Amino acid sequence: MNINKKNIVLSGVIAVLLAAGIFFGVQNVMYAREAQKVRQELANQKTNAKIVSFLDLFIQKVLKTDKEISFEDRLKLENAIRDINDPEILAKWEQFTGGINEVQIQAGVKDLLEILVKKIY
Repeated sequence: MNINKKNIVLSGVIAVLLAAGIFFGVQNVMYAREAQKVRQELANQKTNAKIVSFLDLFIQKVLKTDKEISFEDRLKLENAIRDINDPEILAKWEQFTGGINEVQIQAGVKDLLEILVKKIY
């Protein structure tokens, strides 16, 4: 009879430990998923901040000026656009910078600004 009680108690303890292990395992998976969402959101916010920073620089150095853009400013713009690290944005930037005539350059600006705004959303 004494051995039976020990077996029952031992089975109960094992069941409780097993249930606790399952509970904490499920909690761990849920927290890992939440952490992944937070990391992704943080990455999106960093990218958006880089895009906004580039837009500000682009407006100041390209759109609001009547003079030719200096080499230093072109370098700043190039580095800022590459820092965003997005192939679509970079492709639009290269289309803009590769424009030969006024029509191509204006189309390039429109396409670049459009993709930047879309990426922010």
